[in-house]
Amino acid sequence: MPAGSSSDYSSLHTPPKCTADFCLIPIGTPSASVSKYIIEVQKLVRGHGLVKDGTVKWSMHSAGTTLEGSWDNVTKVMGQAHQLLHDQGVVRIQTDIRIGSRTDKKQSMQDKVDAVEKFLSSESAGAEQDGGEEPGTRHESGTTTDAPNSTNLRSEVSSVIPDE
Repeated sequence: MPAGSSSDYSSLHTPPKCTADFCLIPIGTPSASVSKYIIEVQKLVRGHGLVKDGTVKWSMHSAGTTLEGSWDNVTKVMGQAHQLLHDQGVVRIQTDIRIGSRTDKKQSMQDKVDAVEKFLSSESAGAEQDGGEEPGTRHESGTTTDAPNSTNLRSEVSSVIPDE
């Protein structure tokens, strides 16, 4: 739909693929610990039909869960996680959600991690070749190892690490 058109926006589709990171925060629970609620959310995610059939991929980490799939399926799983906790008596839930989508190329959440790992591996291999010195290391002669130019480092990193 062209910008500025007066078409009905209700016919717009949601993105066919997205990556979402979410962290549910139950509020007003009897204990400061929320692990029992997180366990229930993880059971839902792992047992969800969309996950079991490969439609939605997931990864748990220390501060939440990352989901990958269509916008509608990913947000469905997050919404059902909310409802699950409400059904278990949690009357208030705040959730931090970060969702990214892109149309220029296909890139999975694992592709993003692999790109960073590849960069870190090449960086550590380079440090071993040059003696392993960190920039700014002072030598006995009084000289220091040059620090990388931040502009060059930024362009070097952006060529290896994919945009989100």
